[in-house]
Formats: sequence, C-alpha cells, structure tokens
Amino acid sequence: MKDEKVILKLSNLTKSFDGQVVLKDVSFEVKEGDVIAVLGASGAGKTTLLRCINNLITPDRGEVFFKGSQVQRTKHSIRAFRSRVGFVFQRFNLISHLKIIDNVALPLVKVKNMTWADARKAAEVQLSQVGLADKLNNHPSQLSGGQQQRVGIARALVMNPDIVLLDEPTSALDPSLVGEVMRVIRRLSSEGRTMIIVTHEVEFAKHIANRVIFFKNGEISADCSPAQFFDSMSEEIAEFLTDLSAIV
Repeated sequence: MKDEKVILKLSNLTKSFDGQVVLKDVSFEVKEGDVIAVLGASGAGKTTLLRCINNLITPDRGEVFFKGSQVQRTKHSIRAFRSRVGFVFQRFNLISHLKIIDNVALPLVKVKNMTWADARKAAEVQLSQVGLADKLNNHPSQLSGGQQQRVGIARALVMNPDIVLLDEPTSALDPSLVGEVMRVIRRLSSEGRTMIIVTHEVEFAKHIANRVIFFKNGEISADCSPAQFFDSMSEEIAEFLTDLSAIV
C-alpha cells in the first residue's frame, strides 16, 4: 500500500459572524486521494469551512497548512495556495460576457501568465473531458445549469490542482440535471483526485466518498468512513438523514 501524503491540514479553524460562532476549533487532515463528503444541516458551518480554507473568508483563529507549510495570510502566499487548490462554486460564478472556452482559460492567463492561445488549448481539453467540446464558443446564458456547473469544474481542473473544493455543486440545479454533474465528480474520484465536497447528496457520500465529515453547530461531530457513518445511526445522524430525505 502506498504511503499516503497529507496535502492539507486544518488546525483549530474558528470563525464568528456578528458574535455567533459558525466554526469552532475545526481540525482535520486531508490525505492524497481522499474524497471527503462534508454533511450537516443548513447553517452548520460547511460553506464557511471551504471559504476559510481558500481564504475567501479570513478565519478569526486557526491555521491552514498545505503540504506541510503554513499558508500565510499575505497576498503572495494566498495567491500561490489558490493556484494549487481548485474551487467549484455553488452558483457557477461564470463571467457572463466571456465565451465558455475563455471562462476556463482565464485562470491560466491571469495566474500562470500563459498566452491566450495556449490557455485556450488547455481549456479545450478540459471542456472535452466534461463533455462540452461542442460548447466552446457559447456564452454561459446559452447553457443549462448542469452544463454551467461542468464548466465550473473544468475551470477548477485546468490549473491541475492538488485538491479540489466543491461547495454544494448540485444544490442550484434542477433535479434532472444533478446526474450529469455527479457523473463528472465520480470520474474525478476514480482518477484519484483529492476532493472535499460540501453536499446534501447522500448517494455521493455513500458510494463515491471514502470519508464523511459531519458538522453540527460549527463543530465536527463525526469523521469516519461512509459505512461507519451510515451504520452508526446515532440519534443526531438519524435525525439529520430523516430531515434531509424530507427536503430532497
């Protein structure tokens, strides 16, 4: 069995908004190849966790370590870290006036200083891998929600990141479109991509993830294998799954 390397380490991340604690001393490690499903009720701190990791929100306390080195809260350090960490947003965050191929190419131009010609070639490859080779010159408004989210995934992957953070990637989609995005995520898992995905998709947690982290009131209530999580059926987990099934 290969030695698993720790890619990401969180140490005591804490964040409050208007005096209300949203994250409380959150600590865990992410190893190469981990696919972690982050579950929890609305308001449990899941999205705040991802945004603190990527410094879209500054935590009040705690540290993020990437491949053994602390990510300093300087523009240079954060920029370097983000170049190695892909982020897939819940609401796609595509630039409406840019063609799809240019939405995906833009990070390569801005961060890696590639020429537009080379960046577009790389973007074309990624869009082909998510099944959108025929949409290169379309604008976001011409695509379905599922297609737009696949563009968002291609944009994250074009940087060849060491880890991908996905924030509820299917929650903004019509139920009929969820499957196409989940198939892409399943493929990424089979390729050995390291991912943390905030999700309410129980099937993803059961069949794709190798770890489930369950949040309650801003704290980690469980961190275990999917089998352990779903077989444990503690009172709080059973209540969460019952509430979730009522919603979805």
